[in-house]
Amino acid sequence: MLKEGYTTGTCAAAAAKAAALMLFSQEPVEKVEIVLPAGKKLTLAVSDLSWEKDTSTCAITKDGGDDPDRTHGTKIFATVSKYAGEDRVLIKGGQGVGLVTKPGLQIPVGEHAINPVPRKMIKQAVEEVLPLGEKVEVVISVPQGEELAKQTFNPRLGIQGGISILGTTGIVKPMSEEAFKASLALQLGIAKAKGLTEIVLTPGNIGEKIAKEKMDLPAEALVQMSNFVGFMLEECRKHGMKRVLLIGHHGKLVKVAGGIFHTHSHVADAKKEIIAAYSVLVGADRETVAQILEANTAEEILVLLEEKNLMSVFPLLAREVSKKAALNVYGEMEVGCILVSLSGRILGMDQAGEEWLRRMEKCKKY
Repeated sequence: MLKEGYTTGTCAAAAAKAAALMLFSQEPVEKVEIVLPAGKKLTLAVSDLSWEKDTSTCAITKDGGDDPDRTHGTKIFATVSKYAGEDRVLIKGGQGVGLVTKPGLQIPVGEHAINPVPRKMIKQAVEEVLPLGEKVEVVISVPQGEELAKQTFNPRLGIQGGISILGTTGIVKPMSEEAFKASLALQLGIAKAKGLTEIVLTPGNIGEKIAKEKMDLPAEALVQMSNFVGFMLEECRKHGMKRVLLIGHHGKLVKVAGGIFHTHSHVADAKKEIIAAYSVLVGADRETVAQILEANTAEEILVLLEEKNLMSVFPLLAREVSKKAALNVYGEMEVGCILVSLSGRILGMDQAGEEWLRRMEKCKKY
C-alpha cells in the first residue's frame, strides 16, 4: 500500500486554526485537528509557534506521502491577526504564495493562488474556534515558495512569485500521473482564456526550444504534453482548439504513427519497429531493417538512415503521426507534425507542419 499525504490546502487550514487558537487563548498549540472536505478528521503537529496580543503565527509541515510531491517537507505558515473589516475571516496570500496574473484559472487575476476548496477549508477551520463577535485576517505564507515554484508549472500558467495552495479532498493520493496530467491540462485553460484556438503541443524541451526559435507564437500557445499525447489531444478538443501542431523528438513522436498515445517507454517503446516498417516504404533493405531493430537509440537510427540515404522516411512518418492524431480526436481538429532530432534539427514534417512554419514570422529555411 502506498502512503497517502495531505495537501497544501490542508496544511494552510490546520495552521490557520492553530494560529487562531493561540491568538485567543494566548497559549501554545502543539497539535490541531482538521476536518477534511470528505468528512475525515486529521490531527497534525504544529511548529514554529509565536504569538502576541493581536497576532499569532505557526506552521504545518507538508507531507506528500508516497507521491513525488515537490512541496513535501515544506512548511506552510499561517498568521492570524485581529482586524475590524467586513469579513469575519479574511484570507490573503503572503510570501511564497503565487499571484495570479493570467485569466483562465479558478482564482481571478490579481489574487493570490489559494484555490477555492482550500479557502473554504481555512474559513471553516478558523470559524470553528473563533469567539463570537471576533474578526480575523489570515495570511498564508510559504518561505520556500518562490524557489519551489520554479520547479512547477506555475510560471507557465501565469502564477508568479510562489506556489499555489491546492487540494480538493485535502488528501494527496499517490497517483502522480493523474495529478501531472491535470497540471498539464491547466495550460489549455490559460490559452483558451487568451482566445487562442491554435496550440503547439510538445513532449518536452527539445520541441519547445525549436518552436520558440522558429515560430512567432504567444507564450500561452506553446503547451507541454509530456508523454500524454492522447490525453492532451482530447483536452485540446474539449477546449475548442481548431488547429494543433505536434513538434518534438522523433524518438518520441514516431510512436504516434503506430497508434501509441502514451509515449512513456515503460508503456510502449515501439519506435524502432515503427521506423523500420516505414523505412521499407522508402527503400530500406532487409539488412538495414535489421540494423534499425538492433540500434540502441533513436539518434543511432538517425545516423544509419542518413548513411543509407533514407531520410525521406521522416516526412512520411510525420504525415502518419498527424493522420493518427486527427483520427484520435474524431477529425474535429486539424493536426500537423514536425519531427526534430536531439540537436534540434528538423527531420521532417507534413503539409500542415509546413503551413505552420510559413505562417510564422520567424520561419527559417531548414
